[in-house]
Amino acid sequence: MNSKEEAELLFKHGRLSGGGSSILEYEERARVERTKTANLRALRLAREAELAPKPESTGRTTEKQVEQKSSKTFRRHVGI
Repeated sequence: MNSKEEAELLFKHGRLSGGGSSILEYEERARVERTKTANLRALRLAREAELAPKPESTGRTTEKQVEQKSSKTFRRHVGI
């Protein structure tokens, strides 16, 4: 038996005995990696939401906001 035949025999034997398990290991690793990535993403989004500047809302519009609204409305009517 030459080396090529031995290699083919080992390849066939390896494929029959453990070929399927490597695919299962690959899928398991991919699932674990997706889970870790999802957890890290959730943590990052929570941290960013916590650190984001929160607008100070009093429920009232300021004079500046009212002026901007009226000036836009005025411009729209002038162009007609």
